[in-house]
Amino acid sequence: MTASFATATRFPPVRALALAGAGIVLAVVAWMLPVNLKSVSPTLLKAAGAGTPSLVEFGGQLVDSEKIGPAALVLTTAQSMGDPRAPSLAADLAKLEARQPEFVAWGGWDPFLDPLFNLHENTGHSQSTPVLTFFIAEKARTSLRDYLAGTRSLGVEDLLRTRDIIVTTHFAPVGQPGGEALDSVILLAALLYQGEHFSPSLQRELRGLAEAATEKKEFGELELFYLDLLSLGKRLDWGQLSELLSRTDGTKTVGEYAHLARVAPGQLPIIYSAALFSDSADRVASYLIQYGESGAGDLRLALGAGQGAVRQLLLRQVPVNRSAGPALGNAATLALLYPRLTLAVKWLGFFAGAFLLFRGLDCWLFAFGGGAGGSSTLLHLKSATLALFAALLLVIATEPFLLKAAPLSAYRFKIVIPMLANVATPSSQSTTLTHPDMDTSTLISIGVFALLQVVTYLVCLMKIGEVERQNIPPQLKLRLMENEENLFDSGLYIGMMGTATALVLQVVGVIPANLLAAYSSNLFGIVCVAIVKIRHVRGYKRQLIIESQATPAAAAPVSVLPAKA
Repeated sequence: MTASFATATRFPPVRALALAGAGIVLAVVAWMLPVNLKSVSPTLLKAAGAGTPSLVEFGGQLVDSEKIGPAALVLTTAQSMGDPRAPSLAADLAKLEARQPEFVAWGGWDPFLDPLFNLHENTGHSQSTPVLTFFIAEKARTSLRDYLAGTRSLGVEDLLRTRDIIVTTHFAPVGQPGGEALDSVILLAALLYQGEHFSPSLQRELRGLAEAATEKKEFGELELFYLDLLSLGKRLDWGQLSELLSRTDGTKTVGEYAHLARVAPGQLPIIYSAALFSDSADRVASYLIQYGESGAGDLRLALGAGQGAVRQLLLRQVPVNRSAGPALGNAATLALLYPRLTLAVKWLGFFAGAFLLFRGLDCWLFAFGGGAGGSSTLLHLKSATLALFAALLLVIATEPFLLKAAPLSAYRFKIVIPMLANVATPSSQSTTLTHPDMDTSTLISIGVFALLQVVTYLVCLMKIGEVERQNIPPQLKLRLMENEENLFDSGLYIGMMGTATALVLQVVGVIPANLLAAYSSNLFGIVCVAIVKIRHVRGYKRQLIIESQATPAAAAPVSVLPAKA
């Protein structure tokens, strides 16, 4: 029985198809696991938000706590998302406003404000009003100074002492014309401190900044905080501002929210609602500063899924993979509890599925021609190597943000540094910064080029196996192998054709310009030819040379000379 016949008997085509089918099924199941390294799937967010309070329910909790201002922003967010339960929240909020119309302008009742501003009086404002609208008046600032003068809080005393600092950068000093803005902001900060509306960490940081400013007789970083507080105080009422600052851990986050309020005023209700809903203003600010408008869209999607979804998204600080296909919903719980383990299982499933597929293909390719009677060593596919390469491609295809450069966020801080230059003669050359990007078309192009080289590799192996199975002398097999040199070099030709085609398509604008997609075809061609000729052709030719030299010696007749007399 020949070796090829034994191979066909050991691995029949039915078993080969079973291995390939099992590999495809395993790879598909792994692909449907809702877990990613650099992104989060909508299925995972939906599972994280299941059983947790919705945004409308959270707004109802604010209404029950008589927090009119925060509840109004949450209602605006729910309405913009088209939540069908938003009308019920609007009705509850309207009832609360009807019962407490005098508190609507302030965003709710506060025991620290009542003796200062007599909240039961009609202020002439029937809607939510920025808090600095009330604090900028001279009468209000005088009342605040008199009230805070008797404080026993050391932090409030340190903040009030900063009113005497005259070295400023952005504000006019308190005692000079135009200093009303700085005076009102300092008094606002002191009243928030007095009412314990700052988070404990923010309180400690502010007290340290105030002590340093008083000692050095200049504001320093504290003036930036006052500037940020001014920006927020011009947009939020008292209730909204105090609720936000109670969930803010530092002045850095206050600055980020002030920046977001300036660059994205239309997104302020969503940003504010997410900060209160997740109980972490810092993570919301970091997420939006990093991802910009796309991050706001992802945050909106999480808000619609529930409180657990918002917290999960902010905990991971990754974008939402909206291009994810169907997913196994039952596996989402496992992905939430053990994300690293589930991701390892997914990648291992890619490798195992590709290995079974290539192993089945290997068995099918070399299962035929068993009766030809070839040599005893058949060439087989290196299933593990090919599976590793295929699994890597699958990981890249299912991770759109793994190699894709994140777009520049429109919400990032922009620092403009003036430089000395000859403005009379503008430069004719413009500097453009390129950001490497790995979009979907690039990944598809790389995958197609890799697939072409895999097919070429398989064709070359089939030709080697065909020559090996023929029942002819080794010398003739060696001649046939030399005749197929052009076939064994075809990987280079296909690689160059792929590069040229990609460059032409990029020039005419069919696909985005990306040199990586073009030259990857050449790279795959070089690798394919190197593996075929060094690993397979060279070894098989060496075997044929040895066999061709050994056969005549074994077959030569032994001459027996007659003995001399």
